[in-house]
Amino acid sequence: MKRTLGVLVVIAAALFISTSSLFAGGSDWTTDFEKAKKTAKEKNLLILADFSGSDWCGWCKKLDAEVFSKAEFLGFAKKNFVLVMVDFPRMKQLPSNVMKQNNALQAKYKIEGYPTVIIMNAVGKELDRTGYQPGGASNYVKYLEGVLKKNKK
Repeated sequence: MKRTLGVLVVIAAALFISTSSLFAGGSDWTTDFEKAKKTAKEKNLLILADFSGSDWCGWCKKLDAEVFSKAEFLGFAKKNFVLVMVDFPRMKQLPSNVMKQNNALQAKYKIEGYPTVIIMNAVGKELDRTGYQPGGASNYVKYLEGVLKKNKK
């Protein structure tokens, strides 16, 4: 019995750790879309919104591990984007206002799968859409550079 309880405690701790750091960007990401739009307008940046199932979607976890958690991506993104996490977790409860906002954004942008990454301007107009791409952070940065060139700020 003690051994089973110990195993359950270890599993629970591992789940807590993995879901509390679901997107390694941490403080580089916001969950407040209206605040992101305001910041994007003030700083003349675009918005990169990651629609994710952060604690259950394998491709979302892969995108975070290979791209969003890497210094190359974060350094580039800080200069060009406001990063927004629009999350749909299954193992953790989001605050009700965030859940309501995320559901509305999911409907507005017609999100059908995860991860979906949308590049938009400061008023929320979609400029480009992608998801997981192989090749890591450097490939993702090249893709984003192309989006920036197409949509001069």
